Amino acid sequence: MASEEELFASVDALLNEEPHLPPPAERARLREAAGITQARLATALKTTTQSVKNWENGRSEPKSPRLDAYQRLLNGWAAKYPAPGVAPTASVAATAPAASTELAASAVETAHAPQAPAVPAAGPARLVARPAAAARRPAPQKAAKPAADPRFPHGPLAVLDGDGSAYGTGGIVLDCPATSVVELVEWTLKESGLGAPRLHRNGKDSDPLIVLTAAAAVKLGLPERLEGHEQRRSLRLAEDHPVVKQVVKAKWRLTQRGFGPWARIYRKVQGRERQCVQLAILSWDALDERSWPGVAEMEPADVARVLGIYAQRVITPRGSTAVSGLELMTALRPPTRAVQDPQTGNWVPGHNPGSLGTEPMDPAPPEATPEHPVVVNSGWSGGFLNEEAYQWVRDVSLLNDEECTLPYAVGLDLNTAFLAAAARLVVGLSEPDHFHAPTFNPKIPGSWLVDLSHVEVDPRLPSPFTPDGTRPTGPAWYQTHTVAYAQELGYNVAPLEAYLRRETGAYLDPWHDRLKNAYVDTLADLGVTKDLDDRAFLAAMEQHKDADPAMAAVLAAIKATVKGGIGKLRERPQGKKYKEGERWPALQRPTWRPDIRAAVISKARINMHRKLRNMATMTGLYPLAVLSDCVVYPSPGDSPLDFLPYAASGKPQPGAFRLGPTPGLAKLEGVQTMLWAVDLMEQGYNPARHIKGGDAVHDEGE
Repeated sequence: MASEEELFASVDALLNEEPHLPPPAERARLREAAGITQARLATALKTTTQSVKNWENGRSEPKSPRLDAYQRLLNGWAAKYPAPGVAPTASVAATAPAASTELAASAVETAHAPQAPAVPAAGPARLVARPAAAARRPAPQKAAKPAADPRFPHGPLAVLDGDGSAYGTGGIVLDCPATSVVELVEWTLKESGLGAPRLHRNGKDSDPLIVLTAAAAVKLGLPERLEGHEQRRSLRLAEDHPVVKQVVKAKWRLTQRGFGPWARIYRKVQGRERQCVQLAILSWDALDERSWPGVAEMEPADVARVLGIYAQRVITPRGSTAVSGLELMTALRPPTRAVQDPQTGNWVPGHNPGSLGTEPMDPAPPEATPEHPVVVNSGWSGGFLNEEAYQWVRDVSLLNDEECTLPYAVGLDLNTAFLAAAARLVVGLSEPDHFHAPTFNPKIPGSWLVDLSHVEVDPRLPSPFTPDGTRPTGPAWYQTHTVAYAQELGYNVAPLEAYLRRETGAYLDPWHDRLKNAYVDTLADLGVTKDLDDRAFLAAMEQHKDADPAMAAVLAAIKATVKGGIGKLRERPQGKKYKEGERWPALQRPTWRPDIRAAVISKARINMHRKLRNMATMTGLYPLAVLSDCVVYPSPGDSPLDFLPYAASGKPQPGAFRLGPTPGLAKLEGVQTMLWAVDLMEQGYNPARHIKGGDAVHDEGE
């Protein structure tokens, strides 16, 4: 049996143990329940806001005497704001440590004192999370899920209206007291609780986004509209504008894009603390109607819902959907990771394998554009890659009598065809090396100079090797997938030259996976699910845009993110002042990679041709036209069910076009009565001009 001395020693050891704090998430919950910001708590405990953030996300723990004061405060809050389903404690004193310090008393007093102003010029800062029902303009029931990260309790973004109401995700409304852009930036970083966690452990957290309505813009001293002869999205505030001068005077910076529809305001990183806020101004056409149909005209709460769902499923918008698509690539494949310096033992940024790194890389001459310095400075005249999407119409003379008498032309559009092509796509990660007369290897990504004019293809189908579907006439540059398809068709290929990359990887895989899930989940929210049979799928697709305009806008934005992101890989120079041979800003990005864009489009076009061949084999049908990812077939009825191949069991035949919501599968894009005869065709009837569909991947600008 233990002696009295041993028992007292054990009890003393327990008394001397450091206090046990609740889990990090509970610490954040208690602080938010008390209406105390991280900055205010840091002031009370005589520490930094970053330290409080670290305590609430589990990265570090406080030390005594601050630990005792922090626990005393948390115990007091726990008694006042018990977790759901937990009864409040009878007495704070009963649960608090016996020891009391001046610091602890100060913390408790501060917790119940009037809130100190975070931005003196703006007056008292008010941070109130109101339910959607109390908002002046409530959002619909289905809203984006609130942020799970305790560092960002109010989600990734907010839409600020002229009355100071900032509508966030999950239906919350924050009170923003800012009356200037500088005050808005300060409030966002210190009081708003906005932001989003990084998408990759080696990446960076997403900066908070504030979307300004026209009324909010005017209140902050900005013009309601940006007017000029240029496209509005290209306009910027002049450097001598009062708002720009205020930003600079407060020692904030603007990016090279200046103060436009998407303005980034930041200070240089100090330590690990980022100080950056993204602004989007609705009345300056920040949300392009093609990518965000109808969103700019929605109420602020609905705009917050649309952008919040997009941020949750894709990424917090950083600009146009094209910019966001490119940013998503980098967020999922960060260029650096922490590595330990063997000499000093310090952790320093190092190359992250599988990424594109931090430095821009010049393409091979045939992969570049004609105005690129690599081409101009070298005098290159050896031709260029022409890997583009289809724009082809079958020659009238190749239509037979039966096709001319069929009453309908039906357009099949492949769901995000270019996203499907990005799946498991191996691309080059290192600089190109030049080879003469190499042996073709379908596993090596690159550009090959080869003559494919000898490859025979049914004339009722487009050639797989050219965007316009015409047969090649001699040697030309092709991406690896295009040359590999010639081998697949049974023909020998003998490259004359090649630019190949030794280091390779499936760079776009995580990008593909995230966007695919976002696309499929959003379609499911609109009633288009994977378990539907083909007839039910077509019925659901016919009505999905009317089911929920907000979710339909999210779907459109996801599709635009795919096309724009791929197009941004080969962004062309902007502006009339550009001179051929000069380097333009996009070339400074590691993600300026026209070879990766060519690989995606080449694979998508080859996938399309493979399905066209299989359709001809299974059904005897040949397309009338192919426009990018849309193919037009003559049909006896107004539905693809009238001509798609099905097995005796009723299941779709593999290898041909199939209906469904998954990227790469088809949906009905358009139906038109043909009402034609051969003489109408000879007068210039072009079915591709009359069937809606076929979204090409263009080189995106700013």
